[in-house]
Amino acid sequence: MGDISYASPNLGTVTGITLPDTATVLNVEEYGSSPPTHERTGFPKQGGQSLSYWLQQVRCDPLLDHRTTEELPEEVDTVIIGSGITGSLVAKSHLQIWPEKRIVILEAREFCSGATGRNAGHCKPDQWRHFVKFEKAFGTEQALKILQNEQVTWQALVEYIQGNRVDCDLWIGDTFDVPLDHEVAKIAKEMFDRYVEVGGKVDHIKVTQDPVEAAKVSRIKSAKACYAWPASTLQPWKLTASIMRDNINHGANLQTFTVAQSVVESPSNRQKWVVKTDRGDIACDTVVHATNAYSAAIESSLKGIIAPTPHMCNKVIPPRSWSGSKAIQNSYGVLLPDGGLFSINPRCTADGVVMFGGSNPGQKKLDQYIERHPERCVDDGFARVDDVTKHVRNFVDKEFEGWNAGEIGPGEGFDYSWSGIIGRSADGVPFVGELPDKPGQWICAGHHGHGMARIFTAAPGLVKLMNGETWSATGLPDVYKMTPERLQNIKLPRPRIR
Repeated sequence: MGDISYASPNLGTVTGITLPDTATVLNVEEYGSSPPTHERTGFPKQGGQSLSYWLQQVRCDPLLDHRTTEELPEEVDTVIIGSGITGSLVAKSHLQIWPEKRIVILEAREFCSGATGRNAGHCKPDQWRHFVKFEKAFGTEQALKILQNEQVTWQALVEYIQGNRVDCDLWIGDTFDVPLDHEVAKIAKEMFDRYVEVGGKVDHIKVTQDPVEAAKVSRIKSAKACYAWPASTLQPWKLTASIMRDNINHGANLQTFTVAQSVVESPSNRQKWVVKTDRGDIACDTVVHATNAYSAAIESSLKGIIAPTPHMCNKVIPPRSWSGSKAIQNSYGVLLPDGGLFSINPRCTADGVVMFGGSNPGQKKLDQYIERHPERCVDDGFARVDDVTKHVRNFVDKEFEGWNAGEIGPGEGFDYSWSGIIGRSADGVPFVGELPDKPGQWICAGHHGHGMARIFTAAPGLVKLMNGETWSATGLPDVYKMTPERLQNIKLPRPRIR
C-alpha cells in the first residue's frame, strides 16, 4: 500500500499470552494489529477530520459547539476531559453523588466527536467468542467475569434508553456470529464448548451447527454455523447528547473546542491540580481522564499503555433487492477465514442504512500503514478508503444472494466511509481507577474498540471508586483495575499474542 489517504482500524493486541491454533477466531479484535513499535500518541486532529454518519445527522444541533459559560471557570471541583459516552456518564454519576460540586467537561472539538461519535453503532456483548483468549490471559474466573460484565453493561444501556425514552434509534434483537469456513467453524465450536465446560451462561444463545440451516438463518451463503443472542444497535451520538443535556440541566459546565494540554500540580494550597488548556488554566481537586485514545498525550505515563489507532466504518445504502420486506433484520459479526471480522449494523428500526465495521483485510493494510507512519495515529480524516471498501463490496457481492440482481441506481450502494480513533489497551482490557502516584487523577480509558459494551458499567464504577467505595462495589472484573502492578507487568518483556 502506498502513502494514501486512509481510514480507521479496529482493536489492538492483547499482549503477554500465546494462543496456539486459535488465531482465526479468537483474535478478530487484534486482526492485523501487532504491538505498536512506537510509544505513539497525539492530540485530537483539529481540522479536516471526517464526519461520521452520526455526526452528519446532527449538523444543526447547538450542542456540537456548546459552551455553558462564555469563559472557562478558573476553579472547579472536578474536570472531566472528554465528552464521549465515558465523560458524559462520569458527569452524570458525579452529579448524582455530589450535586453541589462544580464540574466542567472539556472537549477538544465538537461535542462527542471522538470514538463514541464515530463507531459503527453496535452494543454487542461478547457472550463467548473471546473467552479462551481472556482465560489464557487472566484465568477462568476473570474471563467469565469479563463476559458477564458485558451482558450487564448491555442490559444497563437498554434500561437507560427505555427508561428515559431516549430517541436514539435503539434496536434490540438477535445478533449473529457467523463463521465462513469449516476451520473457523470448528475452532468456534471448540471455544464455545470450552466456555460451556467451565460454566459459562449460554441458555440465551441459539446455536446452529448445520451449514445449510445456518445459511438460511443468517442469509449468508457461505455460513458454516450461526450463534445468535440478544444485542442492540443505536445512534451513539444521540444517546450521549441526551445524557449530556441532562447533565447541563443539573449544573454541569460543558466547554467544547477546548484542548486539554496537560495536568500539573497546583502551586496553590487550595487545590491539587491545574488542567492547562489552549484557552487558559483550570484549578481543581479531581481530574477524570475520559479521552480514551488520546490519554497518553495528556498523561505521559500512559505512553505504550494506551495507543491510538485509526479504524474505518463503511456506510452502505442497500439496493431495492435488499430493502423493504427483504431488508436485513439482524446485526452480525462475520468471522473470516484469515482471522478478520465484518461487523454489520443494519439500522433496521431506523433508516435501513447498513454500517460495516470490523477488521477486514483492508483494515490490516491500514494498520501496517500507520506502523510506518506513526505521526498519523490520531488522524481521523481518512474517508472513502478503497482498500477497505473493496473488501466490504466483495463480501456483499459474494454472500448476499441477489444483492446485485438488479441495476444499482443513484443513491444506492457504497455511499461513504469514515475513520475514528480506537484506544488500544496494551493488555486488551480497559483501565479504570486512580492513576498511580497521582491522587485525585482518575481514568476510564483504553476500551480497545469495544467501549459500547463496557462503558455503561465502567464509567459509573469509576465514580463509585472516587466516592471511596471498594472495587467490589463496582461489579467490574478485577483485571480492569488501574494499579501500579498492572502497569509494571505490561512494561515487562512479553511474548506477543498470535
